[in-house]
Amino acid sequence: MTTAQTVTGERADLLATLAKHRFFLTFTTRGLTDEQARLRTTASELCLGGLIKHVTSAERGWAAFIVEGASAMPNFAEMTDEDYRQRENDFKLLPGETLAEVLAAYEEAARRTDELVATVDLDAVLELPKAPWNTEQAWSVRRVLLHIISETAQHAGHADIIRESLDGQKTMG
Repeated sequence: MTTAQTVTGERADLLATLAKHRFFLTFTTRGLTDEQARLRTTASELCLGGLIKHVTSAERGWAAFIVEGASAMPNFAEMTDEDYRQRENDFKLLPGETLAEVLAAYEEAARRTDELVATVDLDAVLELPKAPWNTEQAWSVRRVLLHIISETAQHAGHADIIRESLDGQKTMG
């Protein structure tokens, strides 16, 4: 998941870090069937296919935020319980969805983010969307990219636990 453009310095570091954690996340799904990717193997509601879907959705959302600002994101402060229930589908590999499709969508989202990393003004500051958990008013684009990296890394760890619970396979150990 790289860009056609050669980048150096901080941008290269951001891309390399994203690539590493994306690899850890997607590697957890190696050799799995769609059914296995749907399985919950812990007390959590999470499954491997759903984690990939969630990270894809989050990365798409934050990439759109970088380009369009807060209007690209939902106003979480005004979301209803039904809105949140609908968002729960981002954490599930639903019937009719395949792991291959989810992985392809993630690759496309990653490609778009990589293009942004190569070209966007990292110092630009954007007002954050309204959300009960946002304690700050704005982030730099750099901070948004660091958030994407931390989300990806956190969920790669979740995925590793789910995969190990599924069949003993480990990604990072």
